[in-house]
Amino acid sequence: MALLTWLVWGCRKSYNPPIVNAPNHYLVVEGIINTGNDSTIIKLSKTVNISGNVNSMIIDNAVVSVEAEDGASYNLQSAGNGNYISTGLNLNTSKKYRLHINIDNNTEYASDYVAAKANPAIDSIGFNIKNNKVDIYVNTHDATNSTRYYRWSFDETWRFHSKYLSTYIVDNSIHKIVFRTPAQLNYYCFAGDRSTSIVLGSSIKLSQDVIFQAPLTTIDATSEKIEKRYTILLKQYALTKEAYQFWENLKKNTEQLGSIFDAQPSQLTGNIHNLKDPKEPVIGYVSVTNIQAKRVFIDNLDLPWDWTAKYPYDCGPIDSNYFVDPHTMSNTVDNNIIFGGAIPVDPILVNGNLIGYTSSTVPCVDCTIRGVVKAPSFWKER
Repeated sequence: MALLTWLVWGCRKSYNPPIVNAPNHYLVVEGIINTGNDSTIIKLSKTVNISGNVNSMIIDNAVVSVEAEDGASYNLQSAGNGNYISTGLNLNTSKKYRLHINIDNNTEYASDYVAAKANPAIDSIGFNIKNNKVDIYVNTHDATNSTRYYRWSFDETWRFHSKYLSTYIVDNSIHKIVFRTPAQLNYYCFAGDRSTSIVLGSSIKLSQDVIFQAPLTTIDATSEKIEKRYTILLKQYALTKEAYQFWENLKKNTEQLGSIFDAQPSQLTGNIHNLKDPKEPVIGYVSVTNIQAKRVFIDNLDLPWDWTAKYPYDCGPIDSNYFVDPHTMSNTVDNNIIFGGAIPVDPILVNGNLIGYTSSTVPCVDCTIRGVVKAPSFWKER
């Protein structure tokens, strides 16, 4: 049997297809040309090898501009991390526009000229409760029946708290446990996330251009996102049919591959080209539209009362520490808290006398491990 096992494993050879170590780094363009008064933000990067040890290659040495078909040009400023930004362009929506990119003053790329697409307002954002989950959706419509194709992205922010509230802290300068100052309190925090999935909707098969309860995201009942209060900032983009097909193919290629019954990989055909080498693949599709945005809040009181957040750390029960431990006669307050790194939680009192402190670990007491104490400027309490 041992010989058979050796033969099976000994005959195996690693398979490294050429694409894994392919030297090509193709341009990736993210963003839209915003015709309204909000900023146009374009991010440039390059693809990396599957076998490499980096996730992306940002491009900070490019000259990026928005060009109108009549020759007008609007420059974007480099903001670092591959981002190029221009404040509200307020473009004439009766004209066509393209994105022009010059990298290292050597290689030029440009998108096709695209007509500006009007984007209707977001009607509402709501949610349904089903199977111990919160399903968040969007409603919108275009009375002129001319939009038909939509894409959405969103930012999430939520208020949460650590497992245990500690109003005490160790003052290392005097090796004593003291009350926290207001600036040292770290029970409540704010955290956030940005959507990475591709969310699309279309009314092309309907007589009216109406999007009803298009799903955006799902939050589990045990998620910290809805432990106290949650907000979602939704952005809506109007797409052409060609742009919708690009995003639909990208979604299939990146999110819906897993079995022989799923959609098979297909070539992504965007609208950005190398001006000297049109055969070079460029990943991305530049749309021209105004962005519609809407924010809503969801409070924990709006959800089932018996939903309880599951903490990301195994906190367990709090530990008890004594100035004189009755079992070992040692000072476990000193051993575990003052010099041991545990965080004091509550005092232990007997007949009004302080005999020790309970304690827990830093992740179970300090919410700043995964958030920030200061509320964002847009935050509102109920």
